[in-house]
Amino acid sequence: MFVSSGKELIDICMEENIPIYEYTIREEMARSEMDREDVIEKMRSTLHVMMNSASYAQENPIKSVSGLIGGDAKKIKQYADSQKTLTGDFMNRAMARAISSSEVNAAMGRIVACPTAGSCGILPAVVISAGEKLEKTEDEIINALFTASGVGIIIAKNATMAGAEGGCQAECGSAAAMASAAVVEMMGGSPEQALDAGAIVLKNILGLICDPVAGLVEVPCAKRNIAGTVSALTTADLAMSGVKSKIPFDEVVWAMYKVGKSLPPELRETSAGGIAITPTALRLKKEIFNE
Repeated sequence: MFVSSGKELIDICMEENIPIYEYTIREEMARSEMDREDVIEKMRSTLHVMMNSASYAQENPIKSVSGLIGGDAKKIKQYADSQKTLTGDFMNRAMARAISSSEVNAAMGRIVACPTAGSCGILPAVVISAGEKLEKTEDEIINALFTASGVGIIIAKNATMAGAEGGCQAECGSAAAMASAAVVEMMGGSPEQALDAGAIVLKNILGLICDPVAGLVEVPCAKRNIAGTVSALTTADLAMSGVKSKIPFDEVVWAMYKVGKSLPPELRETSAGGIAITPTALRLKKEIFNE
């Protein structure tokens, strides 16, 4: 059975001198009773879906069913191509990938809920962009997805990943923590550094509410995927520089859960608070549902 805490995960990885992804692969083999090759090939299929959703809206005109979002991935890609960006080609292309997946999701396309549909753009954007930048092989990117999965399991066991239960911190926050930890291991960092990255990301997004306009996973969800992507990538560099989280990963996850439970219902995916009840949001809702 998969360990229940980050501390246990670090201890086992240190004792056996293995990365998080190796531990996760072994546990998945035991759980699923599949051999190693089949487990890896299943994750390869997942990666390919991610790659498609992260690129599709950059190249194709796309609109959500409601019409609220669509076309931004293409705009960001064109901006990145212009070579006039402030944050550079790498970060802008990562942002384009993040919102591409969100736009594909909102248009009822095929995505990977990682860990949720509302946060589906973060992990693909982060691991694919980092893999490209670091010149990693597809197998190495697959390993990163197993690292992310291992971290996600710990979060799910001790907190929540549902916006309706814990706000957007539980969705985009968890996704960004998983992604940042994955990139740290991809860069050669230790399991401890990976969980430091996850802890820092969660601390920085703590308290983020879930307030979808018209009850749809589009606004402000798509752009929060961009924010989570940027946070995950920059925090990976923080961890690799030697910066540590003063508060352990397990305690940050505990705090995230407590904060989520403390949020009033209006701020937990009910569309009864936050951005969702601004005058413009209410007008858009009426237009979408012909009220």
